[in-house]
Amino acid sequence: MKLEERARELEAKARELRFHIVDMVHAAQSGHCGGSLSAADIVTALYFEFLNIDPANPDKGDRDRFVLSKGHACPVQYAALALRGFFPVAELRSLRAMHSRLQGHPVQGKLPGIEVTTGSLGVGICEAVGLALEARLRKASWRVWAVLGDGELGEGAVWEAAQAATKFGLDNLIAVVDNNGLQNDGYCRDILPLRSIPDKFRAFGWAVLEMDGHDMEDILRTFGKALLITGSPVCVVAKTVKGKGVSFMEDKRDWHGKAPNAEQYAQAVAEIKGGPA
Repeated sequence: MKLEERARELEAKARELRFHIVDMVHAAQSGHCGGSLSAADIVTALYFEFLNIDPANPDKGDRDRFVLSKGHACPVQYAALALRGFFPVAELRSLRAMHSRLQGHPVQGKLPGIEVTTGSLGVGICEAVGLALEARLRKASWRVWAVLGDGELGEGAVWEAAQAATKFGLDNLIAVVDNNGLQNDGYCRDILPLRSIPDKFRAFGWAVLEMDGHDMEDILRTFGKALLITGSPVCVVAKTVKGKGVSFMEDKRDWHGKAPNAEQYAQAVAEIKGGPA
């Protein structure tokens, strides 16, 4: 299948993810829309094109490991897992409910397909480095993908993990930075200026690629290139928009962790279903 045709299919799938993100957060009246929506295209490409996973055998030994280091954006991962067949789609609306398997951050053992528990920022990428090192020590073929937020890069543990990944030559690790420019308290440039994210990772010895995190053709090309890089871990810096796909949420700090009311929900669903996000 041509790249353009596959990209159109995945764009449609990303709209499904966006609908379920908004739907489950609205049902729960709690959760994180903004950072889930900004990562929707990235996560769609991973779960429906690149990850070696099998919902019929979620613990198969050679599966790729996916780590959502920005764990508060778990609605996007839950939506992807459900649409990929790991658990019933109807269960998505139990997000954050008492005794639900869909907690406010990913919890290992609660759902098939959740490799590690994340939530405290900076921890997930450390776990991803550990998983990649495990694969290296076992001489296993599986790969580790980790998605981080740009606000998360203010955590010192991220850079300790980055150093370790280089030291051990973990070219089976690909980190994707969801560079939407916003965090809970405001713009990243105001809270803790990052300057150049690509230059930072290069300084730590990583190979770096950059892409438009909402251009599916660019995502497919860039992830394909990342898989060909050897000798070092890879960081893909994805330029994104927080709340992408819902006009009144886009690039708005207020929608970091806020649920839409009935009127807002109706507008969001209409926009998501009305065309490309």
